[in-house]
Amino acid sequence: MTLLTVVKIALGLFGLGIVVFVHELGHFLAARFSGIGVEAFSIGWGKPVLKKKIGEVEYRLGMFPIGGYCKMKGENSYEEAWKNRKDNKESDTSSFYGAHPAKRILVAFAGPFFNFLFSVLVLSVLWGVGFTVETLENRIVLLSDIDGGSHPSDRAGLVSGDFILEIGGKPVNNYSDIRENIGLNPGKTLSVKVDRDGGILDLSVTPDLEKSGEGKIGVYYWVTPLIRSVAPDSPAEKAGLRAGDTIVSMNGSPLPYTVAAFRIFNDARPENFPVEYERGGSVFSTELTGVTYVSGSPETGVEYPSITYKTPSLPPPQALVTGIRESVKTLVVSGKSLALLFKGIDLTQAVSGPARITYMVGDVAAQGFGQSFSTGLSTAGSFLALISIALCFMNLLPLPILDGGLIVLSFVEGLIGRPLNPRFISIFQTAGVVIIFGLMLFSVFNDILFFTNR
Repeated sequence: MTLLTVVKIALGLFGLGIVVFVHELGHFLAARFSGIGVEAFSIGWGKPVLKKKIGEVEYRLGMFPIGGYCKMKGENSYEEAWKNRKDNKESDTSSFYGAHPAKRILVAFAGPFFNFLFSVLVLSVLWGVGFTVETLENRIVLLSDIDGGSHPSDRAGLVSGDFILEIGGKPVNNYSDIRENIGLNPGKTLSVKVDRDGGILDLSVTPDLEKSGEGKIGVYYWVTPLIRSVAPDSPAEKAGLRAGDTIVSMNGSPLPYTVAAFRIFNDARPENFPVEYERGGSVFSTELTGVTYVSGSPETGVEYPSITYKTPSLPPPQALVTGIRESVKTLVVSGKSLALLFKGIDLTQAVSGPARITYMVGDVAAQGFGQSFSTGLSTAGSFLALISIALCFMNLLPLPILDGGLIVLSFVEGLIGRPLNPRFISIFQTAGVVIIFGLMLFSVFNDILFFTNR
């Protein structure tokens, strides 16, 4: 395991720990406000390395710094009632199942709600101070030009070199906007406005539903192969390439845009191959040696230009509104993503487990900090806001053992005006444990496939 991987895992654990801690803090504060007793509140899981009892609550620092938990008084009383063949619930009103159903709903809802507030807070701060975004321009290359197939982009009449200006009536400023608007609308016919050689065309396209659950139309980003930088001791540096050069051809084939390398090296994977490049208006030849490949693309040590822009610093009220709007938008996207699970997507690609999520959080943060400290903070903050909303949405699902399941149980109890049978609650919660445990096993299996195929 490399030092970079260790750093990514450490950053990921720290980030996820913050999100889970915020969730449990919501439960804790709501329980204290509602008069429900809290026996223990822990930062981190596992055996406590530090603990101190203040009043009725034992505060703990767990061995594993991942999230935490809030243990409430009488939260398992229904199990004891069932074992003792009692039909009534806990009579102590300071106990979780002895409290009024409305109080239990408040406590259960507070965890996801705090995750939502965390997202709003993070995004509001980011929009308030402004942040740097690195992306690519809104010019496209058709996938069919690379693989020779037929895709929605071909049927829509798009061609390589088009600049996409609007999708579904929404302005497009960069390639990230293209991915977002296409990815969230599989199967939906979208209007597309393009700039082709200075002329404006109105087209329409219907994204395919990919196995990952994302909409795709079959386009890549267009990046002119103008070298921005060359990595030290890389094949490109050894071949004499430098920043400002434009690569004209690779292995004897023209390279009009960077992703043409996929087509050029579709079958062959030569370790050494010729390269032509332009410098100062003249074309020169050299040879790259010791080249490796990642996903069919040669790793030459060359970095190409991207678009970097800084968002304006918004006034606090406007930043808050934007933070709320973006958080709600992400929550809606989570709902759409759940609906896609029932449309035949490949769950092994769509479902991530804790290991992969941890790695992704750390990877995003590491890449951001690799550019600059401020970029690292903004990138990591945005991704944590996304994870926090995902945790909010997941826990509100009306499934046993989740917060949403507890809300449903409490609502039904309040509706019928009497306690639910402890046996029913126990079976309901046990079913939840089985479902969640099965999902965890499945997600861990997916994580293993993800890391072994990297």
